[in-house]
Amino acid sequence: MKHSSRTILLSLLLILSLLMTACGSAVPTTAPVVEEPAATQAPETEAPTEAPTAIPAPANPNLILATTTSTQDSGLLDVLIPLFEAESGYTVQTVAVGSGEAMKMGEEGNADVLLVHAPASEVTFMEGGFGTDRFLVMHNDFIIVGPAEDPAGIKGMTSAKEAFTAIFNSGSQFVTRGDDSGTHKKELALWRSAELDPAGQEWYVETGQGMGASMTVASEKGAYILTDRATYLSNKDNYQLEILVEGDNSLLNVYHVITVNAEKWTAANYEGALAFANFMIAPETQAVIGEFGVEEFGQPLFYPDADKTDADLGL
Repeated sequence: MKHSSRTILLSLLLILSLLMTACGSAVPTTAPVVEEPAATQAPETEAPTEAPTAIPAPANPNLILATTTSTQDSGLLDVLIPLFEAESGYTVQTVAVGSGEAMKMGEEGNADVLLVHAPASEVTFMEGGFGTDRFLVMHNDFIIVGPAEDPAGIKGMTSAKEAFTAIFNSGSQFVTRGDDSGTHKKELALWRSAELDPAGQEWYVETGQGMGASMTVASEKGAYILTDRATYLSNKDNYQLEILVEGDNSLLNVYHVITVNAEKWTAANYEGALAFANFMIAPETQAVIGEFGVEEFGQPLFYPDADKTDADLGL
């Protein structure tokens, strides 16, 4: 009988539910009359909004970028890499080393794309078949900085060669990166242009470190050092160093992007490397590069060059 009572109760609840539904759906006799719109007044309809197109995931989303400490220390990559990742769907692993070490990574197949500033060595890299594409991206310049006391008396000189000669003759301390980076290569070229060899001199201090760390050493020792302008301006409050020599044509600092040859290294992510290279030379990215640093320093830290050739820059 317990089962019969449950059945009766369920039946009563069902009937009650039906009665409530019927009452709720009845139309009140006092309901207002709603006028139908005229036939000529068709209701306006909004155009359907298209859903944003999702970025298709790359076949291989992981990309290794070997680049210089100067692009890292300047803060430029902190702006560009997130833009590229959001636009392309790639995830970039950045390895900031000297240009020489970056190209070595490319030669060994340990990087997919390079952003470097050692033009002569880059040409050798390409001639060796290690790179597939090489595009001009931007430039800034090198400067000679040192202590305000300026013991070698180089402040205001317009020739880097003369400044290096004065430093050599005075025996004033000079810090070199000594790491085969683009900056180190430029420094050695300047010593050669002055027909001088500082190697082994007591005042010639080698760090084997990146640009920022080497400038810290120069600041602590009250020494001279060659640096790129972007790294200096981005970190100048951390150093007791002043710009002493600038503006010489021999101090031009040019950057290229290079894709690693996937025919030589089949594991190289050429599709991703080419996407990054094209991103770096795209007009929108070039505009970002040209504006970087203007608000904070009153001048750009890099000048976009994708619309130029190496010959335009005297290379």
